[in-house]
Amino acid sequence: MRTMPEGPLIVQSDKSVLLEVDHPDAVAARRAIAPFAELERAPEHVHTYRVTPLGLWNARAAGHDAEQVIDALIRHSRYAVPHALLVDIADTMDRYGRLTLRKQPAAPDSADADRLVLTTTDRPVLEEILRSRRIAPLLGARLDDCTVAVHPSERGRLKQELLKVGWPAQDEAGYVDGEAHPIELRSDGWALRPYQQQAVDGFWHGGSGVVVLPCGSGKTLVGAAAMARSQTTALVLVTNTVAARQWRDELLARTSLTEDEVGEYSGSRKEIRPVTIATYQVLTTKRKGAYAHLDLFDARDWGLIVYDEVHLLPAPVFRMTADLQARRRLGLTATLVREDGREHDVFSLIGPKRYDAPWKDIEAQGYIAPADCTEIRVSLPESYRMAYATAEPDERYRLASCAPVKDRVVEELVRRHAGERVLVIGQYLDQLDMLAQRLDAELITGQTSVAARQRLFEAFRTGEVTRLVVSKVANFSVDLPEAGVAIQVSGTFGSRQEEAQRLGRVLRPKRDGRAAHFYTVVARDTVDADFAAHRQRFLAEQGYAYRIIDADDLSADSA
Repeated sequence: MRTMPEGPLIVQSDKSVLLEVDHPDAVAARRAIAPFAELERAPEHVHTYRVTPLGLWNARAAGHDAEQVIDALIRHSRYAVPHALLVDIADTMDRYGRLTLRKQPAAPDSADADRLVLTTTDRPVLEEILRSRRIAPLLGARLDDCTVAVHPSERGRLKQELLKVGWPAQDEAGYVDGEAHPIELRSDGWALRPYQQQAVDGFWHGGSGVVVLPCGSGKTLVGAAAMARSQTTALVLVTNTVAARQWRDELLARTSLTEDEVGEYSGSRKEIRPVTIATYQVLTTKRKGAYAHLDLFDARDWGLIVYDEVHLLPAPVFRMTADLQARRRLGLTATLVREDGREHDVFSLIGPKRYDAPWKDIEAQGYIAPADCTEIRVSLPESYRMAYATAEPDERYRLASCAPVKDRVVEELVRRHAGERVLVIGQYLDQLDMLAQRLDAELITGQTSVAARQRLFEAFRTGEVTRLVVSKVANFSVDLPEAGVAIQVSGTFGSRQEEAQRLGRVLRPKRDGRAAHFYTVVARDTVDADFAAHRQRFLAEQGYAYRIIDADDLSADSA
């Protein structure tokens, strides 16, 4: 009788890790390697992960040591793990913390303030970085063999450069208290969930950093609890005005803050209050070549900066954040994946990952809805295939995404889920406009006013409206608890973060306990299918499996 081979992992010397999805221990192995390995490819049967220095340093900052990482690989591996790889993992993780930023107290009888210094437990490392052309200008006088002064204004940029040369600094320099302001969590009928409390504790213990939680799991409440722990003024940065107003409503409902204490700083309002919620868009607005609202960071003595959807942080806000290293910084996100590859800057400037809850763990606890993910493949008609084949490369994705043959599938899915609240999500406005007309549904795009968006979202929440066609403006920070079905017709090329956020629109637990449904309609044999496979990587890492069915079999499948 054939026996199942031991271990679902194959660990290779090139730092790739193969996971056999159908192995009975695959779920346990995935959970064990998730803190330090990133999923690269996720076909049906074997998923490929990669062990990277940044992943190892994030794990180290979160409290995992090399022994735990090595044990996870050996315990779940089918074959012997290459010894050289184990040595490399131990050496890489040991690099974190050999350099430390801290405050050096002034002499008791001195009028000087504490100064910022960089210290090392390994003198050759300090000698190495002192000879770096990019790092040396950020450092001050050599104080002794293992200590060099650092100008406080260079704290962020120094951490960025040290990470680039492979010597991430542990920042123990502390934070200014900021302006005190009383904030308490209300206790009327609710309490923080255990994972939310663990997230706040992990952040506060680390001082600054990122909390990673699934969409719909209450990241806003983690931000509110961090404010209550801080007891200071707070600046909250969000993706758009709708998100700003949802944050405001949640803070007023869940904390002791009053309307006079919470301000909105957006394109339409410029209120600066003890808790101020600002949009990334207004902060990155330029006038005559300069950022017009940069002084918001100095408008008050903020004790806490909260970055909502930190994986979307615009490059200019990274530059602004480099100057905010003396303030506590909390990043909130469902995924640390950035399509621009700037995860290193999140690590350096916001802080390392302090808490990360696997989506399936939160689902198992009943805090997010289970989800059925289905990819429906359509075949392009011969004439449309010819148009696609002869199109310029940069036009092919749009042609495949907006293929009219998708419309029939969307109509069938909406019919199939009659009575449920359905979101149809896409990238291209002409496609969305056509679908809204065919489905007799309301349409929300970037051109829809904030007031109209809020009105339609509220009508959807109450059930007055049961279907919405939405563009990417609904990807982030939109609270639609009763949304049970999402149908994706086009996306931002192969964006993994967008795929995660779109699934997140339907993950709020339903009152009747039903599962959520997430459909992606994809044109077969086109770049649309290639990008869809790439988008699904993050969700595969979280344990979500995609069923793939042919559009012609949709009716049979529903029966």
